[in-house]
Amino acid sequence: MRPEDILTPTPSGLCSKAGGFHIDPTRPVAKALITHGHSDHARAGHGAVLATQETLDIMRLRYGDGFAKSAQAVQYGETIKFGDIDVSFHPAGHVLGSAQIRVERKGTRIVASGDYKEVRDPTCPPFELVRCDVFITEATFGLPVFRHGDPQHEIRKLLHSTALFPERAHLVGAYSLGKAQRVIALLREAGYDKTIYLHGAMEKITRYYEGRGIKLGPLDLVRGANKGDLAGTITLCPPSAAQDLWTRRFPDPLACFASGWMRVRARARQGSIELPLVISDHADWPGLTKTILATGASEIWVTHGQEDALVYWCKTQGLKARPLDIVGYGDEEETGEATAE
Repeated sequence: MRPEDILTPTPSGLCSKAGGFHIDPTRPVAKALITHGHSDHARAGHGAVLATQETLDIMRLRYGDGFAKSAQAVQYGETIKFGDIDVSFHPAGHVLGSAQIRVERKGTRIVASGDYKEVRDPTCPPFELVRCDVFITEATFGLPVFRHGDPQHEIRKLLHSTALFPERAHLVGAYSLGKAQRVIALLREAGYDKTIYLHGAMEKITRYYEGRGIKLGPLDLVRGANKGDLAGTITLCPPSAAQDLWTRRFPDPLACFASGWMRVRARARQGSIELPLVISDHADWPGLTKTILATGASEIWVTHGQEDALVYWCKTQGLKARPLDIVGYGDEEETGEATAE
């Protein structure tokens, strides 16, 4: 069976006409299967939404109870039938609740990765390799220059800076879903037991993580702290907040940013980032290429990111590959959240 008879790229995202559903649609549809809660993948306004319980909860936190007409929680590994199509969700290792989606029909198996990483993350289940005939992979960091390295090394850089500049407040820009909680958990693993402060936009999702059993240690909101007490502390905030008037409440703030994009020094300079931290919740180039080969897929579809470079690499490996050119995916937009403080 042709893969296109199972899933087809459309302007609204990946569509299964035979199954009557879309995966991570970029506009409202009748039935949406959602890989994770980031706003470029999980949008409000669909008729029915199927996702993991955590993703549904996160959508509810962000959009309210009416984010969809109906919602169905799917367990990892559970098979759901849409006519003669079998669908199941499998851990993607990206953020809490993130999933790859297996779509199988008459012996042909497609796996849509959503966003993923294959390295350890103390705040979510690890990536599960699902062998398949067609693998639909993200390519956010789909260039050989992107090699993320050891996140604990980056955490040690942060802690060294706090020891070196005890009079300064370290503001760590991080996306509020996944990255912020991972940075906090990595700090705890490194032995940092002091109170970590949060921008108001971080509170709901961080408390949700705690409610799901993720231990993050002592946390407090910046709004309740005196300026003098924030010297030598670490605060997590949306990336945009580290550059706006909000920073005036801190003594001599030092701007940090936890992102895979910090591998590119020009990006750090453009953002006036004093301490770039290369910590990413996406697979880097070695992770992408290793995962592609490990799936055993003979055909690779590449979406949202550096598509052309990864497609070219796949072809050098003897794999059939194509870019999907679906518009609407990318880094989560967080500028609006900075106003929540």
